[in-house]
Amino acid sequence: MRLELVSRVPQHRTKDSPMLFVHGLWHGAWCWDVHFLPYFAQRGYACFAPDLRGHGASPGREGLRWTSLDDYVADVVGVVETLDHPPILVGHSMGGLIVQKCLEVRPAPAAVLLASVPPTGLLATTLRFLARYPWAVLKSALTLSVYPLVSTPGRYRDLFLSAEVPERDVHRFHSQVQEDSFRALLDMLVPDLPHPQSARPTPMLVLGADDFIVRARQVRATARAHGVEAEIFPGMRHAMMLDHRWRRVAERMAEWLESRAL
Repeated sequence: MRLELVSRVPQHRTKDSPMLFVHGLWHGAWCWDVHFLPYFAQRGYACFAPDLRGHGASPGREGLRWTSLDDYVADVVGVVETLDHPPILVGHSMGGLIVQKCLEVRPAPAAVLLASVPPTGLLATTLRFLARYPWAVLKSALTLSVYPLVSTPGRYRDLFLSAEVPERDVHRFHSQVQEDSFRALLDMLVPDLPHPQSARPTPMLVLGADDFIVRARQVRATARAHGVEAEIFPGMRHAMMLDHRWRRVAERMAEWLESRAL
């Protein structure tokens, strides 16, 4: 499947390893192009972000409801194979889980996980959603649709963005949020989770936030599974690449990559 690929390639590329950014549930490549792609391109990296199948301008919308997590992994591996060097993999939320699964089959020079779904899955998160948004969860289950969980700008802010983000930006981001795979959500509950012990040895940076969707303790559990220490950014919400303190996250990533000559 030929995916839409958003790219930012600097005129004077100074880094051999490109960066490949993988979006999470309800989002698309657009969420990286607001801040992160321009930021890292300015630092000499060739930056790429695919719309996973059924997202944005990529084909596959008609079968999106039953698209599996492994389908998304195949999408990312397919993009990796088109690049001139193995890329640094960056994944947010579900995208972080996809990156973890990619590392089981494909080596990478480094990986960065932002508010990633943990290897243990989203059962605890689902129970939190059920307690806070019972009617939205019920509607989602009855319609086999994940969109009711993020159907209003107010709920999107509550879940993804801190209070400091201007209302116009909340509406701008929410207008690009879309339906996603119900099957992938089920996969993240238990059946199709990654196995960190099977991953290729990879330098990894694991970052999290003050987050309802992926709690700090879940971020730390992900880091432990990969033998590293997690770093938590207070005052931020789940969409770390869009929130008002996104630059702090990008700067930490850049510093970490530079320290490894990547």
